[in-house]
Amino acid sequence: MSYLLKSLEDQQLKSDTPELRIGDIVKVHNLIVEGKNERVQIFQGTIIAIKGKGPATSVMVRKIGAHGIGVERIFRLHSPRVVKIEVMRHSKVRRSKLYFLRDRVGKRARLKQLRR
Repeated sequence: MSYLLKSLEDQQLKSDTPELRIGDIVKVHNLIVEGKNERVQIFQGTIIAIKGKGPATSVMVRKIGAHGIGVERIFRLHSPRVVKIEVMRHSKVRRSKLYFLRDRVGKRARLKQLRR
């Protein structure tokens, strides 16, 4: 039974996903279906949490929207709706979950850039 489940999981895994870490600023290209039309919408923000392993891996991305309102979305990495993920820059963090960014506004919400 587990062999069958393992083979199904391996079929759904994407090979082109980049190595993601907490604090990375990413652009997620997400497929949106509106009636009969399909389009790709880009959601750019900071990864504040990563959960799961294998095909169930999901990332929580937070951005500051219009009028300073924070918007968070959870994306399944191996979902067919996620077309592409681009890593824009890496940040220096000391936590595994960056939920403290929810309480910060403006310059206080910035993370220090990690240089390589």
